[in-house]
This record gives sequence, C-alpha cells and structure tokens, in this order.
Amino acid sequence: MAHTSRSTFSGHVVLITGGARGIGAGVARGYVAAGGRVALVGLEPNLLTDLVAELGDSAAFWEADVRDSAALKVAIDAAAQHFGRIDHVLANAGIASYGTVRQIDDAAFERVLDINVNGVFRTLKHATPHLERSKGYALTIASLASFGPMAGLASYTASKAGAETLTLAYKQEVAHLGIDVGVCHPGWIDTDIVRGAEADLPTFRAIREKLPYPANSTTTVEECAEQILRGFAKRKARVYVPKGVGLANWGKALINSPLGFKATQKEAAENVPQLESEVEALGGRFHHAHVPNADLG
Repeated sequence: MAHTSRSTFSGHVVLITGGARGIGAGVARGYVAAGGRVALVGLEPNLLTDLVAELGDSAAFWEADVRDSAALKVAIDAAAQHFGRIDHVLANAGIASYGTVRQIDDAAFERVLDINVNGVFRTLKHATPHLERSKGYALTIASLASFGPMAGLASYTASKAGAETLTLAYKQEVAHLGIDVGVCHPGWIDTDIVRGAEADLPTFRAIREKLPYPANSTTTVEECAEQILRGFAKRKARVYVPKGVGLANWGKALINSPLGFKATQKEAAENVPQLESEVEALGGRFHHAHVPNADLG
C-alpha cells in the first residue's frame, strides 16, 4: 500500500477531537510524519501530554469537552491562534454504551448522543470560521453503524446515523464558503474497545462472526489512519475503512427493509436475551458507564 508522502501536509494544520488514543492518535502521528502540525483537543491530559512529547513541536493540545460549547470554542480558537491556521478538522471524539433500549440507563443513552452527535455539531460550528479562512476540509468520524442498526447498540447506531446526516447537511451549508466536507465510515477497528467488548460479551463476539463482510472483519488502527490521511489529501466526500464498507452504504435500503429485518429477526430473538444477561452480569459496566472513543466503527 502506498503511504502518505512525508511532505503531503507541509504547512498545514489539523485539529483533532478525541485525539488521545485510537484513531485520533493514529491520525495525529501520520499527519506529523507527513509534514503537518497537529492541534489535539480532548479530556485525557496525561495521554495527550505523552503524545505531544512524542510528536514534538509539531503538536500541542488543549483540554476541552465536546459537550461544553464555550470551552470547545476557546480551545479551537486558541489552537488556530497558536498555529496560525486550521486546514483540516477531524471530528473524532465519541463513546459507546452497550445495552438494549429497555435496559440502558437514560443518562448513558443521552450522553452517547450528546458526544457523538452534538459534539460533532459543536466542533464543526466553531471550526467553520477558521476553515473558511483556509478554504479547508472537515471530516467526521461516523461508522459502518451509520447504515444499519444492531441490537444492543441502539445508542451508538442512532448517534452515528445522526452524525452522518448532520455532516451531510453541513456540507451543503458551507460549500459556498470554499469548505469541503467528508464523512468517514470505519468498520470494526482493532482497539481496546473492540477487544474489550469481545472479551466481556461473548454474544457480541458471536454476532460479529456471523455478520457478512465487512462487518465480520477487523482493521488495524494504522490502516484506518492511513485511509483518513488520504481522505484529507484528496478532500474525499466519503472514506470507507475498509473500502468494502461502501457496500453497506449502497445496500442500506435493503438492510433496513422488511426483508432485511426478517433475515435478522430470528438471530436477534436468540441473541438479545443472552446479550442483556451478559451486560447485567458486568454490573452495568457498559450500559451505565461509557467506553471512550468511537473506534469500534
């Protein structure tokens, strides 16, 4: 696979939310390796400090919560002032909570939506003036889950469908400003989130194994980051990781049709009670607590 050139992003700056680990950190490393500078925004100062130390003067971080619009605006404006510009934005911050609709804690469901949808809104909103000045490009991390539901992940799939349509509306709104906008749809990425979920929830692992490609495959963080960097370089409208995820986009009408429901109904009837039991056995770890970063695709 051809990698991004060492000078691809020379003179350019990317702002990444949720950049402390996983996809965000992977993109930060690749962007700096390709000659660019990175502004990281997140809530894990220890990890962000370590990442900035690794990347050197080409990186800096600002601690802010994407749920706090005022604090996020301050961070984005400060990053633009520090580096003199923002050319690319990666709206990456996100979380997942497991559990069915009847099971998941209200606050947990609402927090997933607030971070994964409202957080994207706030990021795009406050980055817009800087992107207008640079005639830049914004990329939202949505998901394979944007195209179809999955029992036990209602909050996550709802949020990722929302993030996609929010971004597509924004794309229409800012085109005349010279800003290009894309949506990234990762499948399952090899991160702590996916490994932990499969270890703790055997039914989740079994469901994944029975899904058709690409939903049953796992992609490395490095490959995901490289595809995102290519998306930046080419200002792509869609970034699919792996590329086969694009099939789900074209097939979502069938996935969400009565025929598609019929194909999954029997499996869901068997798997959902088992999944609910496993989540409960974890003491609410997944439906009352939250798994950081939207790296599970």
